[in-house]
Amino acid sequence: MLVPLYVLTVNAFKGQQEILADPFGLAGLTLEPLARALTNPQFNVVKGYAITLLFVVAVNVLSVVLAAPAAYVIARSPKRRFRVLMLFFLAGTFIPGQVLVIPVVYVLKTLGLMGTIRGFVLFETTLTLPFSIFLYAGYIATIPAVLDQAAAVDGAGRLRTFWQIVFPLMRPAVATMVILNTFSVWNDFVNPQIILGPGSGLYTVTTGVYAAVSQYATDYTVVFPTLLLAIAPLLVFFVFMQRHIISGLTAGATKG
Repeated sequence: MLVPLYVLTVNAFKGQQEILADPFGLAGLTLEPLARALTNPQFNVVKGYAITLLFVVAVNVLSVVLAAPAAYVIARSPKRRFRVLMLFFLAGTFIPGQVLVIPVVYVLKTLGLMGTIRGFVLFETTLTLPFSIFLYAGYIATIPAVLDQAAAVDGAGRLRTFWQIVFPLMRPAVATMVILNTFSVWNDFVNPQIILGPGSGLYTVTTGVYAAVSQYATDYTVVFPTLLLAIAPLLVFFVFMQRHIISGLTAGATKG
């Protein structure tokens, strides 16, 4: 994976002739292609970042609000039906999101949400729930139940116990899912391309890149810099947050 990333990065700073002559070389590096990509009328980088970031924040907030309490109920209840419910949610991890796009399109059209931010955010949030609930439930199971009992003795209800006692202890798992969901939403192309569509005027980073480079597919001075601009924030984000991914995924497996 480092080789394509190297080729992408190096050729984002080279002219067309230099790319064709020696795509792996470092000769002829210049900032001009990147400067043109920043001002490309076919792809407003700042707007693309803003819209995608809006979707990332909305999906992460909804995912935490919906998945965390559901996982708490499943993890704390000894009843068999909640184990069946966990299997029901877990089954969602085996269904590719692309398979659901066409049925979802019909549902969103019926609800009047096709081509809207609300419809897209709801669908993206739904895709995050199966693995989020699975990870949260596994992590909550490692948190001693005596904390819940102590809160109940002090007069706290289940809702207050979860949000004030249990949820703060879930920070590693929540951080992991926020990071993974951010990658998923930022890199998604099929869902925003179909659900939002060009007619909505809403372009995420990936659909904006497609609109910008599709008609210049052979002009590598447009393709490479635009692609670099699309992935650069995510690469920086990953470098700084990767330790949280590892700690969050392993914490629930090693405690208790």
